[in-house]
Amino acid sequence: METTIEIPMEHAQNVFGQFDIYMKKIEQELLVGLALRGDSLKIKGEESNVRRAGEVITELTELSARGSIITEQTVDYAIHLSETHQTDQMTDIDQDIICHTIHGKPIKAKTIGQKEYIDQIEKKMIVFGVGPAGTGKTYLAMAKAITAFKNEEVSRIILTRPAIEAGEKLGFLPGDLQSKVDPYLRPLYDALYEIMGADTFMKNMEKGVIEVAPLAYMRGRTLDNSFIVLDEAQNTTPAQMKMFLTRIGFGSKAVITGDLSQKDLAPNVKSGLEESLHVLRKIDEIGICRLTSQDVVRHPLVQKIVTAYEEYEKHGKKHL
Repeated sequence: METTIEIPMEHAQNVFGQFDIYMKKIEQELLVGLALRGDSLKIKGEESNVRRAGEVITELTELSARGSIITEQTVDYAIHLSETHQTDQMTDIDQDIICHTIHGKPIKAKTIGQKEYIDQIEKKMIVFGVGPAGTGKTYLAMAKAITAFKNEEVSRIILTRPAIEAGEKLGFLPGDLQSKVDPYLRPLYDALYEIMGADTFMKNMEKGVIEVAPLAYMRGRTLDNSFIVLDEAQNTTPAQMKMFLTRIGFGSKAVITGDLSQKDLAPNVKSGLEESLHVLRKIDEIGICRLTSQDVVRHPLVQKIVTAYEEYEKHGKKHL
């Protein structure tokens, strides 16, 4: 089968990439031949493959027309969605911008899973975001927190992580406890700097309206009118998770993120995240969003690594 679709010249380079690298990827993945002449793109191959390629290229052109920069991850995801003819959902995903970074870059969902995650945060008081590295769990939660704070929906932001090595293992390090646990909170600081800017963040930190602290600091507190993000929740114990969940007060929203495949707890210690997902699964006011390797938005190689480990966990161990 052979068909022709129109692609405006001003979008051709964005859609096909430098040196036509995305065009070659589409040809290889979908087993079609592509030939661009002016505004006309000829697609040749088996009928089902030609239809899929047409859907992918049409959607990428639409995204380009909306001002989006096409990346290799965008192309890979469009090809994946074309398996079930869902590529038209990419435009819907692209519509809603959460906020902008300090450099003006828009922060928004890039996959169906991320869109569902953001929608759950909008609707629910407590949301669990569970999935592998690179799926944007923490970054998107922090973007939502900063947006809620700027819109005066909450009066403060609290970002926390379990610093499981904050006992005797860190005793040799210089400085007070805060200095010892700061390295474990550094990823949270990095995201805040990128979204808010270092100066704005430091001013709000000094005022006490933004707090970045280890989970142990939450004990005994009631957190009202706050947006709370608990990161790396797979490293909480059941007692720590229960303590955290019972801190949440009126007017607050909490997002709990974690990756159950990367636990740092002792082998005989059960994860508080794993237990809470089971205990709380039937409570309507609590959202549980499970992201997968298809939602990885880092370098495409990261997605391949995550998928390889998932396959190993399912099937590989028994062959060792």
